[in-house]
Amino acid sequence: MPCEPPASVWELPDPATAGDGDLVAVGADLEPGTILAAYRAGLFPMPVEGVLGWWSPDPRAVLPLDGLRVSRSLRRSCRGFEIRIDTACADVIAACADPARPHGWISDGIRRAYTGLHRLGWVHSVEAWADDELVGGLYGVAVGGLFAGESMFHRRTDASKAALVALVSVQPRRDRDGQDAVPRPAGGRARPSVAGSVRSADVVGRRPTPAAFDQPMS
Repeated sequence: MPCEPPASVWELPDPATAGDGDLVAVGADLEPGTILAAYRAGLFPMPVEGVLGWWSPDPRAVLPLDGLRVSRSLRRSCRGFEIRIDTACADVIAACADPARPHGWISDGIRRAYTGLHRLGWVHSVEAWADDELVGGLYGVAVGGLFAGESMFHRRTDASKAALVALVSVQPRRDRDGQDAVPRPAGGRARPSVAGSVRSADVVGRRPTPAAFDQPMS
């Protein structure tokens, strides 16, 4: 079970009343309590021009667990990977944060913060392995019925896509209704939806986190 950190000392704005624009606020900190409060309010952190920004895009890519269409060729490709969960989360985050990647946005502060949240049980990785080598994966924050995907990477063709397919299949079919996976940047075919669906307290607070994530952290 995840460990609840001390509450944030910051009062984050309500995205619904924060005015126009995807950038809702700047400042605050990357303490675990602040980040979790942000996700529960429908916000996520991303630096902007060297300053910590808090974002709530509308519309936002929302992937219902029964809405991912997987082609036959991708299904064949997925068979070439071994999927593991939370066995190398820090390595996945580091790979996503590689400064050599084009359009990279993950700062050292973000990397450290999410690695710390993994140790507390809130951040999880879905990993694609081949020949006992980490070749792709994704990571994100699991809060109740919401998995907010932060980033993904691949070192072999379709490795990150295989991780996304595995993420969708983590939750048993009978429990999928209403639980949303929100990859960012976009991966797979996600339908656009207003951010209000992500902000829903019902989704975030009452629905269970997938059992596959309820394991001791690596």
